[in-house]
Amino acid sequence: MKLCIVTHNVIKGDGQGRVNYEIVQEALRRGCEVTLVAIQVSPDLQQHPKIRWVKIVPKGLPTILGKSLMFSRKSTAWLRQHRTAFDLIKMNGALTAADSDVNAVHFVHSSWRRSSAHVSRNRRDHYGAYQWLYTWLNARWEQQAFRRSKEVIAVSQKVKQELIELGVPQERVQVILNGVDVQEFSPGVGDRAKWKLPEAVPMALFVGDIRSTRKNLDTVLNALVEVPDLHLAVVGAVEGSPYPTLAAQLGLSDRVHFLGYQRAIADIMHTADFFVLPSRYEACTLVLLEALASGLPVITTTTAGGSEIVTPDCGIVLANSETVKDLAEALHQMTTNSDQRKHMGVAARTIAEQHTWSRTATSYLNLFNQMVQPS
Repeated sequence: MKLCIVTHNVIKGDGQGRVNYEIVQEALRRGCEVTLVAIQVSPDLQQHPKIRWVKIVPKGLPTILGKSLMFSRKSTAWLRQHRTAFDLIKMNGALTAADSDVNAVHFVHSSWRRSSAHVSRNRRDHYGAYQWLYTWLNARWEQQAFRRSKEVIAVSQKVKQELIELGVPQERVQVILNGVDVQEFSPGVGDRAKWKLPEAVPMALFVGDIRSTRKNLDTVLNALVEVPDLHLAVVGAVEGSPYPTLAAQLGLSDRVHFLGYQRAIADIMHTADFFVLPSRYEACTLVLLEALASGLPVITTTTAGGSEIVTPDCGIVLANSETVKDLAEALHQMTTNSDQRKHMGVAARTIAEQHTWSRTATSYLNLFNQMVQPS
């Protein structure tokens, strides 16, 4: 099979980029020839004899919107010239105006635009206006891109439902969940002293962008007030974040530990007793799967895509991301029952082992093969 993948990044340290990286690895294992139309490609792929990298360089543009438009223009022109050279073209969302065979959807901008956590609802300034425009344009482009694709892949059941509501026929939508590296993320005992975290106290972990309200750290902090024995480690860049100030205002400075942006997430997972992410909007976050693979019980919400795999055996899924009382009760339950946490952690690992990157990539390649085989 001659496969072409159109995406900004094909690298491990990126959500969409990691999925495409794993797809490429599986495609190479099956003997496919792969062309990557991308801005960034992992160094270990660049010199492979069966990979061609068509490098798109959106130079000199200060905004993500500008760079996206440049990528779309250049990739569209290249694809229209070379379309017949490929058996199958895969892309993500509305990155290009060319037709595709498979479009994998990691984010639905029309749904995000309706979310109460959208930046434009919380910032009435130029940045908020820019975010509204960026989301509105992407929502329009996505509708066109989904219509031009033969098959649409949703990365969670939540995304599938959003696509159907958007008008994509149900029979054209398949769900392939993101995966997790169960070797990198596995149960273990961490060194809290390394991260300046207190010993011998219950510790919850929150990982995400804390410069906006989407990940919902504000509700976590307000709920934490009601659980006085619990500490919280927060991973996320604090520059421009309102949450250190909020934690201080709530009298939580001695129990909330801001670790800043970190890459060693697998190591930090080992310092926690459970994971909490009641995100207001999430398509299918990788960190949720990483927590499960690390043997951590999780607390999340139905608004977080991927929560469908969190069973009562391994965690708690809240129906409403905004209810402080319900979240406080969930935090209290996790904090006070160490035996329950232990059993949940075992179940969490078992579930994660059913969602490896190998399984995800295999599902994509099996679909590709079905589509290119003559009927």
